[in-house]
Amino acid sequence: MERNLKPWRELAVPHEDVLRGTFQQAEFAADLSAVHQGTAPPQYQDAALFFQRTFITEGMRLLLDSVLKRLAGRGGDPVIQLQTAFGGGKTHTMLAVYHLAQGTVPAAEMQGVPPLLTAAGLAQAPKARLVVLDGNRQAPNIPQARGGVQVCTLWGELAWQLGGEAGYALVRQADESGTSPGKEILIQLLAAHAPCVILIDELVAFIRQFEEGKALAGGTFDSNLSFVQALTEALKAVPTAVLLASLPESEKEAGSRRGQMALQALSHYFGRVQALWKPVAAEEAFEIVRRRLFRPISDEGATRQVCRAFADTFLLWPDELPRATQESRYFDRLLAAYPIHPELFDRLYEDWSSLENFQRTRGVLKLMARLIHRLWKDGNNDLMITPGSLPLYDPDTRNELVYYLPQGWDPVLERDVDGERSETAALENKDPRLGAVQACRRVARTVFLGSAPVTTGQVSRGVEVSRILLGTLQPGQQPGLFRDALDGLHQRLHYLNSGQDRFWFDTRPNLRRELEERKRRFQDGQHIRPALKDRLQKLVSCSLFDAVHVFVPGQDIADDHALRLVVLPPESAWAKAVPKPAQEAAGAILTRRGEQLRSRQNRLIFLAADFSTVNRLLDQVRTLLAWESIVKDAGEERILLDQAQIRQARNQTQDAEAALKRMLAEAWRWLLAPVQLEDPRKGLTEVQWEAFQLNSGAPDLGREIARVLKENELVIDQWAPIHLANLTKRWFWKPDARDVGALDVWQKTCCYLYLPRLANEG
Repeated sequence: MERNLKPWRELAVPHEDVLRGTFQQAEFAADLSAVHQGTAPPQYQDAALFFQRTFITEGMRLLLDSVLKRLAGRGGDPVIQLQTAFGGGKTHTMLAVYHLAQGTVPAAEMQGVPPLLTAAGLAQAPKARLVVLDGNRQAPNIPQARGGVQVCTLWGELAWQLGGEAGYALVRQADESGTSPGKEILIQLLAAHAPCVILIDELVAFIRQFEEGKALAGGTFDSNLSFVQALTEALKAVPTAVLLASLPESEKEAGSRRGQMALQALSHYFGRVQALWKPVAAEEAFEIVRRRLFRPISDEGATRQVCRAFADTFLLWPDELPRATQESRYFDRLLAAYPIHPELFDRLYEDWSSLENFQRTRGVLKLMARLIHRLWKDGNNDLMITPGSLPLYDPDTRNELVYYLPQGWDPVLERDVDGERSETAALENKDPRLGAVQACRRVARTVFLGSAPVTTGQVSRGVEVSRILLGTLQPGQQPGLFRDALDGLHQRLHYLNSGQDRFWFDTRPNLRRELEERKRRFQDGQHIRPALKDRLQKLVSCSLFDAVHVFVPGQDIADDHALRLVVLPPESAWAKAVPKPAQEAAGAILTRRGEQLRSRQNRLIFLAADFSTVNRLLDQVRTLLAWESIVKDAGEERILLDQAQIRQARNQTQDAEAALKRMLAEAWRWLLAPVQLEDPRKGLTEVQWEAFQLNSGAPDLGREIARVLKENELVIDQWAPIHLANLTKRWFWKPDARDVGALDVWQKTCCYLYLPRLANEG
């Protein structure tokens, strides 16, 4: 982390209830009836405090402007339907209207309200009568005592709240009979008590309780729908009366079949007169959450400095991060969301809000309040709260997230994502470079946040690598560090999956566990050696040799004039520091063929593996064999895999095969040539071994072997006459023998290690 930049905790201090962790879950659920009765928490009950913690979005501004104009008799919409997703801020918007119209607090004390009045051309907000009808509190078959009367229906409750006994008298007969009072009576009622605001919440929840053809104290299904229709028509006739009603966004939220029928009918009636209401935009959500959870920023200059550092860091890595980070407006997003990273907001609002029970704004507030409390308590010093900052090691934070997901996520989080005993922590303990910034845990948290929510119709599952880096990278850090962490996690974690440059967690173990279990099935002699032999036989094919023997025992290698390459098995590897295993194995083949002594020793060249590569090589063979067996068993339906896993297994098989081919060339890179040298004092030396290293990166290993043998004159395929003359003069011509047969020279070069090794007799 760069110096001179202040962490979020020094610039954005949470509200006291978040700091103490004493906030109540219910406090995030605005309750309109509780406010109306004076029993709500202070942040909802007190108008000044409510607007202090409320960001007036563009949609809310337009709505409040319409309400103000309506109450002042200057136009505005008579009926406004609030229809957004679960937790989308409907009740919160109604509370803003409630406090604005109640008039108990001067407008100057309500943050954001004076500009609304100015725009509407008003000096102050018109004070209005308020009616709150809550479908969850209204009992369809239980009359409510109001003064000296028993109120049975919604219209009875409406009349009582507007005008007390006098207002109720207008609808008494309709209330007692459970029939709609009709448009004209409602116009009379509204006009007598205007300006007025009627707020109806959870209307579908109330009406769906009426069974078809059955009359209750609160009327019937049809009489309630008739009342709604009459009320919406009556409101148009009273220029200073306005109705706001909330409806679920989908039939699924409406509940039962009766609820769906009620939603369809109400949407039709409201649709005839309703005004459009703009939902909360993503950037507006930043300010909503910030105001509710944090006190005002203490140092705007330092905040801009941090956000600028993030933006500049992103500009350094255009090929590693999403394209949006390269635009100048991303700095504005960072500033608007501070101290929470925009990527964290995006994942919650775009991914988690698609889950059935996750309330769009309320769910984000609940989750963020919990994790901010934990981060504050643990002394987190990140510059911003990023996806990689999530304290998933904390049981409360973990439970808050897992609550919205299907069963089975607890072991995923405990084993693969976060906590002192997790695989991510183990990897960081092994690599201090990763552990210094918790790179593995930050990557895993980011992947979990972006991939755990799965919804129908999802086109591509998982988080792109660029977004993983965006969720983890902080100023002063490099993407390569987190890529290394991701690579390590991909090789080790049991619940992490990948495909098409995306990564995701799943509650089912990935094929990694199946792979590791299968790798243990394969034995060196029975499985590993045959797999190596087949591939090496093709890899080391060389035209210079008459025969190539891969892992062949000495008794099966002919003792004749053919030039032979003997490939030693992996356990007979070569190392400069420890050459003995290779020398002993090669020496045994060189000197004997079974029980017989080998006479034509100078026809053998040996190829040995590098000792340092053997263990990795054997593991790679097991990996390939395991992937091949998975693909085979999946094709024969011995194991059940989904299409993504089948594709993964096939791709991994291809990758493992390619990797093994490279590793074979890297491993068998030592040519061993036996030689005897002439010592002027002692004669011939014992057999010595000359080792020559091959270029493992050569495109054709067979040609590389031939090149090294020829360049170092280990095998001679072309010989100038002068060399032949020197050879015969030194070893064959004697004072009593001035000539020698060519065949004799050839046969002796095949036998004696102090003579040149000829490619063939030609």
